[in-house]
Amino acid sequence: ENLQPRIRGSLLMALSNKTGALVLTTGNKSEMACGYCTLYGDMVGALAVIGDVYKTEVYALSRWVNREREVIPEDTLTKPPSAELRPGQKDTDSLPPYEVLDPIVRAYIEEYSSAEEIVRSQGVELELVRKVIRLVELSEYKRQQAAPVLKVSRKSFGMGRRFPIAARREV
Repeated sequence: ENLQPRIRGSLLMALSNKTGALVLTTGNKSEMACGYCTLYGDMVGALAVIGDVYKTEVYALSRWVNREREVIPEDTLTKPPSAELRPGQKDTDSLPPYEVLDPIVRAYIEEYSSAEEIVRSQGVELELVRKVIRLVELSEYKRQQAAPVLKVSRKSFGMGRRFPIAARREV
C-alpha cells in the first residue's frame, strides 16, 4: 500500500529537481495527527500548506473556493475521504468520521484536554478518545520528519507541539 505514494513522491521530487518548482505536501492536520500519511510518500515536499488545517476545514475551504464556479471537482468533495491505497478503501475503515475525529484532536492538541475532559465535553466514548490520543502520540516520529507547516491555529505541529518519541505513557 505504501509503495504507491512513495513512487508518486519520488516522481514529484524528480520533477521539482528538474524544474526548480517547490513540492507542497498534501497532508492536513487531521491526517498528520493520526499518522494517516506515508513517510517519503504524501509527506514528500518542502512545505505543508494545509498541515495546520483540519480535514473538515479543508472541505469547508474547498466549498468556499467553489462558491462561484467549480474549481475543485465536485466528485472530490462528495466521495468519502480515502487514501486510495487499495480498492474500496475509506478513511473511516480505520479512523472515526472526521466530524468526530477533528474535535477530539483539537481538544487534545490545542486545548491540552485529557481523555476524560474530552469525553465529558464531547460526549464520545472513552475508548475512542484513547484510541485517537494513542494515534496522535504514536505518530510523532512522522511529524518530526514532516515539512514545515504554515501555522494558522493556536497550536500547530512542529515546534508548536511535540511529544517524546521513545517515551511510554498511559492515556
